[in-house]
Amino acid sequence: MNDPVVIVGAGLSGLRAASLLTARGIKCMVLESRDRVGGRVLSASDPNRPDLDKFDLGPTWFWPQYERAITNLVKELNLDTFVQYNQGAMLSERSLSEPPERHVLPDNPYSTSIRLAGGVQSLIVAIADTIPPGVVELETRVTAIRQDEAGAITVEADLADGKQKQVSASAVILGLPPRIVARHIEFSPSLPPSIIADLRSKPTWMAGQAKAVAIYDRPFWRDSGLSGFVSSWVGPLQEIHDASPEIGSGALFGFFGMPASTRRKLGEDKVEELVIDQLVRLFGTSAQNVKTILYKDWANDSDTAVEEDMTPLREFPSYGQPPIVGEWEKKIIFAGTETNSQFGGHLEGALLSAEQAVVEILELKNKPL
Repeated sequence: MNDPVVIVGAGLSGLRAASLLTARGIKCMVLESRDRVGGRVLSASDPNRPDLDKFDLGPTWFWPQYERAITNLVKELNLDTFVQYNQGAMLSERSLSEPPERHVLPDNPYSTSIRLAGGVQSLIVAIADTIPPGVVELETRVTAIRQDEAGAITVEADLADGKQKQVSASAVILGLPPRIVARHIEFSPSLPPSIIADLRSKPTWMAGQAKAVAIYDRPFWRDSGLSGFVSSWVGPLQEIHDASPEIGSGALFGFFGMPASTRRKLGEDKVEELVIDQLVRLFGTSAQNVKTILYKDWANDSDTAVEEDMTPLREFPSYGQPPIVGEWEKKIIFAGTETNSQFGGHLEGALLSAEQAVVEILELKNKPL
């Protein structure tokens, strides 16, 4: 049989796996529930100034000194990068009744964070361009994976027009968050309880988070010797960074300390109002001159988060490969950043998991590594 390897999810892991497989001459298809590729990678434009650079509402950085897979891939794809701006003082906001404290950090206090020109979406686009047309099918939501007594695999999916699709597969790579797999995909025969428990135990990275980007004409805070880096105990943003592109405009982005349930109760308009109020407290009245606010609450994204992800993470999760045993061994392979034990939660983890999945497929098909 010449059934394709079916990859579920067109995020970074799924696309990288498809790119590597097709380069090796292995037939595959990628089924993606969203109407776009990228998964949790999302780089958005200012709707009023689409000519400006894009701003990341998902992952933002990588670290070349530690992360070989993404560093090598960025070079291979000839993508432009630049260093995260961190010159100047940081602010520490501990109380609403006192002004923020200003701290001058020593040179290179942290590992150098690297950003991609055009946002991380530029990496997604470049990988997608290496995949032949027709391999990726959008708005195709996988609902079930079945295996008959002879071991033949069928993947079932719902289409946007209400129709259903069935695909025969030689193997399946699951490039989805483990909790999404456990919640939304039916397996027949059922996955063993040990695997289901493992999938449910892995919090989806970023699923309880939201990001806001405030776009300005220019990075005015730099005039005051500020780096744009803020640590806040009073919020709503608990960590803020300079998100300005190399040229063209200024921007600040922040991660929320406010729980997902609170954001949901307040609503997007009120949350954005609180964000601007905080930026004015920190950076002065110039921060009122916001041109656009971009906002993405990943907790409201049903392709990313499940109810268990609403609880804020208190410590870094324990990530790694689920223990596949029994009838599904060598039939399904897990990929995605949550399945990498060393770099779980990073873009690097997503790429390494894709590479490992491809190694397993090559072994199954007796292809040279």
